[in-house]
Amino acid sequence: MLIFCARACALFFYRPSIFTEVNSIKDFQTNESIRDKEIRVIDENGAMLGVMPLQEALRLANDKELDLVKVSPEAKPPVCKILDYGKFRYEQSRRLKDAKKNQRFTTIKEVRTSVRVQDHDLQVKVKNIQKFIGDGDKVKVSVRLRGREMVYAEKGRELLLRIKDMIGDDCVIERAPRAEGRNYTMFLAPKKQQQQQ
Repeated sequence: MLIFCARACALFFYRPSIFTEVNSIKDFQTNESIRDKEIRVIDENGAMLGVMPLQEALRLANDKELDLVKVSPEAKPPVCKILDYGKFRYEQSRRLKDAKKNQRFTTIKEVRTSVRVQDHDLQVKVKNIQKFIGDGDKVKVSVRLRGREMVYAEKGRELLLRIKDMIGDDCVIERAPRAEGRNYTMFLAPKKQQQQQ
């Protein structure tokens, strides 16, 4: 009974605004929603019109059939611009899309193997590493050491260096092979990416 009551309360107090995606386009105060008495006004061509009362600025915007938009609310007095608000919002969203389009996220792929890996299996893993590096991703190569293999831990390091030799010059070692608990790990990165940094 208590569990049902808690769920009912959770549904009652559910506020969708918390879970909705935050719009990254900033909302600006426009026209009658501006409450300041005096504002600094810039016209649609970028020319400074000076400080004037809000009513006069609204009249100027209405005469030009444009909107009065508060672009800098923290300034003293606040700065407002006369412009077409719909076009302004559209241009902002286009700039945001272009910025997202030009971003490149590098991901770290992981390839695991063991010390007792056979040659054919190792070749398959090397092909996968080459494909990941060709896509521009970083690769974490790890060798698991199980049980008595810990006695021959140096073989894990040798295997990682052998993998690097099999890949060739397409990548660089970003982090040299080193022991992490029962694993030996090495990070590889594409050569182009290393040159950009």
